[in-house]
Amino acid sequence: MSPSATTPPRSPSPENDPFGFSEELVQAPQYLKANTQSLTFDGLLDPPLLLHEDLAAGCGGMLWPAGMRLAKYLLKTKREEIRSAESIVELGAGGGLVGLALAKSIPLSTPLHLTDQAPMLPLMQRNTALNDLTSTVTPSIYNWGEPTPAGLPAQPEIILAADCIYFEPAFPLLMRTLEELIGERTVCWFCFVKRRKADMHFLKAARKVFEVERVGDDPFEGEYYGQNVNL
Repeated sequence: MSPSATTPPRSPSPENDPFGFSEELVQAPQYLKANTQSLTFDGLLDPPLLLHEDLAAGCGGMLWPAGMRLAKYLLKTKREEIRSAESIVELGAGGGLVGLALAKSIPLSTPLHLTDQAPMLPLMQRNTALNDLTSTVTPSIYNWGEPTPAGLPAQPEIILAADCIYFEPAFPLLMRTLEELIGERTVCWFCFVKRRKADMHFLKAARKVFEVERVGDDPFEGEYYGQNVNL
């Protein structure tokens, strides 16, 4: 996205949290226990990314298809663009899958900022340390709709956003954040799973504010056929 995408909060108690959501909206496997995965993204990453998953703080603590697709696409096709970027911010990073995969693979010329809400901060920090990336990756708290936190670039060159639309009441907050972050030179790589008709309302609204283009050169698109994973 460019001018013409911690997340909606992941609270376990949505009835007490205006940002929380129930499992009726995004269902997380209840059998998933905290674990650490080793991810090569089909051989695109060596050494592999170590990613700890933990649902204790919410659904952002596990892997989702949108994050996997976005990471694989960028690792395969956009390494040079990522390498030369002056500033990179990931929104709704959860455990940090996309940003950490890029930082692990590509010698970055600038710090990469992982952002999400407070419950996800310990997991972002843990995964950053797990991959020895504390010198190049900075996890921080960013509540959508609020002013850009100190320490984050005002209009980053690249924004990463995977699975950031799933809770309709938070759509205006996400839109407000994107409007504040996206500048003339910003590219936002935005990947999401269409779960409900309402999800497309966000995309319709975004087209009124930004240039929005569907990615047409994703070599992994066939893997996600029928899963409604949009990039």
